[in-house]
Amino acid sequence: MKNRLFQTLAVFTALSLFSGACTQAIAGDNRENIARVVDEAVGPVMKEYDIPGMAVAVTVEGRRYVFNYGVASKETGRRVGDETLFEIGSISKTFTATLAAYGEARGDLSLSDRASKHLPALAGSRFEKISLLDLATYSAGGLPLQFPASVTDEKEMIAYFKDWRPDYAPGTHRLYSNPSIGLFGYLAARGMGEPFDDLMEKTLFPALGLTETHISVPEDRMEAYAHGYSKAGSPIRVSPGVLDSEAYGVKTTAADLIRFVEANMGGAELEDALRRAIAATHTGYFSVGDMTQGLGWEMYSYPAELEPLLAGNSPEVRFKPNKITRHDPPLTPRENVLINKTGSTSGFGAYAAFVPAQRIGVVIFANRAYPIPARVKAAYRILTALEDAGTSAQ
Repeated sequence: MKNRLFQTLAVFTALSLFSGACTQAIAGDNRENIARVVDEAVGPVMKEYDIPGMAVAVTVEGRRYVFNYGVASKETGRRVGDETLFEIGSISKTFTATLAAYGEARGDLSLSDRASKHLPALAGSRFEKISLLDLATYSAGGLPLQFPASVTDEKEMIAYFKDWRPDYAPGTHRLYSNPSIGLFGYLAARGMGEPFDDLMEKTLFPALGLTETHISVPEDRMEAYAHGYSKAGSPIRVSPGVLDSEAYGVKTTAADLIRFVEANMGGAELEDALRRAIAATHTGYFSVGDMTQGLGWEMYSYPAELEPLLAGNSPEVRFKPNKITRHDPPLTPRENVLINKTGSTSGFGAYAAFVPAQRIGVVIFANRAYPIPARVKAAYRILTALEDAGTSAQ
C-alpha cells in the first residue's frame, strides 16, 4: 500500500456526529491525523447508506483508538459510545475457530477428527468421511449458506445432517456455509466437554481479556446493546437459530474486538495454549483466487491491493462453490499478510482487517447491514493511513 491520504485530508462535513474518543493518547499530531482519516473514510458511507451509528477502532504499534459516530438507537436518541454493543455476525466465526484451535492445543480434539467421532448420531452418514477441518473451512462438500427453514432445533439439525448428500468430494470445493462452521463449533465443544456458549463466555472471552463480549447479552448490559436497522429502517436484532452462537452470535464493543485483533498480532501476555491456538487460525489450507482460507480468518499476501480484497469478499466467493487450490503442506502462519473477515446480520454490518507485520488493524461496526465493498474500501483506506502512522511513530 502507498499512502497519499495525509496530504489532502479534510474532516467530512458531518463531523458533528463524532462523539468520542480514543482510548489512549498519542504523541505529536498522529491522533488528529488518524481521526481525520477515519472521519473521511466513514462519513460518506454513513451518509450514502443512511447508517444511524458506527464505531471504528484502530490499532497502530500497540496504540489503540476508538471513534464513535451517530446513534445506537434512533428511538431513544442514545449515542454510540465506547460501551455500545454491536452484533458482529460472521466475524463470530473467528472466535469459534479460536476456541476449536484452543481445544486442539489442549489435546481435547484434532482438526483431523471425523465429525462422527464427536457426534455418534452421525455414524453411517457422509460425515464419516468429513473432518472437523473440512467443516471449519467450508469444504465439506457443499453444505448450504443456511439451514432449511424446517430445521428449528437440535433434533432436526441432526436429522438434516444424517440425510445430507454432498455435491463434491470433501476438501475439493469451498462453499461458504453457516451450518458447516456451526457444526464445527458444536463438535469442538463436544470434544472439549462443555456447552459451546459456556466455553465462549466462561473460558475463551475471559482468557482473551474481553470483558464486553457476549453470546447472550446480560440483562444489565441491554441498555448498551445497539438497535440494528433493517432495509426498511425498522429496529431489529438477530433472531435465535440453530447453531447461531457458533456461526454469527457474538455481540461486542469496538474496543473489545480491537483487543482481539491485537491478540492475533502478538498475544505475548496470553497463556501458551491460547497463543498457539490463535497462531493456528492463521494457517493457510487452500486458496480461492488471491484469498487464502485460514480458520475463520481469510488472508491475502501483503502488500495487498484493493481489487483482490474486493474479489475475495465478492458474491462469487461468498455465495458460490469454488474449486480450491490446496496447500500441501498447509502454509504456516505468516506475518506479512493482510487478514480479514466480514460479518453481517439483518440489522448490522461489521468488518475487521489487520496486518501483523505492520502491527496495524481496524474494525468497523455499523447498525445497518450496508454493502461489503463499502466496508472493505473504507477499511483499506484507513489501513493505508495507519501504515504511515505506525512508521512516523517509530
